Amino acid sequence: MSATRRQILAAGIVFSGAVSELFAGGASAAALGGHAGYGPLIPDPAGLLDLPAGFSYTVLSRQGDPLRSGEGAVPGNHDGMGAFAGRRGRVHLVRNHENRATAKTTVPTVPGLTYDPAARGGCTALELDGRNRVLGERVAIAGTAVNCAGGPTPWNTWLTCEETEDRAGTNGYTKDHGFVFEVDGADPRRTGAVPLTAMGRFQHEAVAVDPKSGIVYETEDAFQRPFGLFYRFLPEKPLGGTGSLRAGGALEAMRVPGVPDLSVIQETGARFEGVEWVPVPDPLAAQTPIRLQDFGPRGITHAQKLEGCYWGAGRSGGPGAVYFVSSFARAKDGSGATHFGQVWKYEPHRRRLTLVVVFGPDTDLQLPGESPDNICLAPSGGLMVCEDGDGAQHVFGVSRKGEVYAVARGAQNIGTPEAPEWGEFAGVAFSPDGCTMFVNCYTPGTTFAVTGPWR
Repeated sequence: MSATRRQILAAGIVFSGAVSELFAGGASAAALGGHAGYGPLIPDPAGLLDLPAGFSYTVLSRQGDPLRSGEGAVPGNHDGMGAFAGRRGRVHLVRNHENRATAKTTVPTVPGLTYDPAARGGCTALELDGRNRVLGERVAIAGTAVNCAGGPTPWNTWLTCEETEDRAGTNGYTKDHGFVFEVDGADPRRTGAVPLTAMGRFQHEAVAVDPKSGIVYETEDAFQRPFGLFYRFLPEKPLGGTGSLRAGGALEAMRVPGVPDLSVIQETGARFEGVEWVPVPDPLAAQTPIRLQDFGPRGITHAQKLEGCYWGAGRSGGPGAVYFVSSFARAKDGSGATHFGQVWKYEPHRRRLTLVVVFGPDTDLQLPGESPDNICLAPSGGLMVCEDGDGAQHVFGVSRKGEVYAVARGAQNIGTPEAPEWGEFAGVAFSPDGCTMFVNCYTPGTTFAVTGPWR
């Protein structure tokens, strides 16, 4: 990144307009909208995490350390994560491990919690007390592959997503992959290792559940053209609690009439009425990946790098909306246009899609690197964005006025002083009481709890 862009960021980038839409995720977020930062980051003497004055961190878990359950070592490639309230003020963290077939520190296989013994990904679960002390750490699901992101359910389970389409026989796998799995962080054996096949087999990234209808929205981070789709899953037993998604349902893909590629839309506030949902011909992709299937003469709408996804509550108790992120698009990769990150808003009750924010040079907001990745809404009103780019990695806050500020910076943790490397941040989430921000460093896998004067 150029010095100019870093200087601009340090000064704060002000944008007023559609960015305020991002904070419709909760009553406090809508009311407060966040503040413009907590001051400069102070270098960490331990060389792990730089934070503003008054903030501190605890390392909850690190790759290679023994799991407290005795099941093996803490796996690597820490990615998406959810935080859930437990009994007596405890917190359950469910953490993804985006392990591919070549991963060295794998999720240990555990009887009753393993889908495919040949796969190396999965989730681990941490149990914390009210002071962020680790009471337990164990395998929550094993034998899955490339567990990237996911999302929470209204009944406090985690939906972990496989970002792969590998079939049995590929990379030594004994079963097909590309599914969503439900994980109960408090009691993983309640959910086991059962693929939610009706939700589709594709390169899943993230999900968001409409808490009123039970409809599940899903993003697809496909690596090659044609790029991914935006889906919705209509469950047979909506909002039925743990295991209800196993009852099946219908999978549909979004079609925006006249827009085959979302990247070509560059103007914030662009609005599309009459969004259509088209039944997916073969959700299991037995012969053809879903994005390549025949959706009729009018086709379907694609987008490059569909990643983060969350549900936003409506203002004053009104109908809500789902927000989803396209991290970037590049014309050289085959996209219709280039951008450095988009956030889209879909309002189900209006069948309306709106481009809320475009990140990047000469657009609404500029973030370092080239793309926003994991995002979450802080209870105090800030939007937290995990950077996924080159150079030093940050967690950034974005205020309701569009002011961008650094919340955390990862110190050099791998490589050499001559050739430094930094692990990206992922899985940012807040504790149920809003007093702790949890975040992962991807490499080497590390989970932090950050406390301080959160407004």
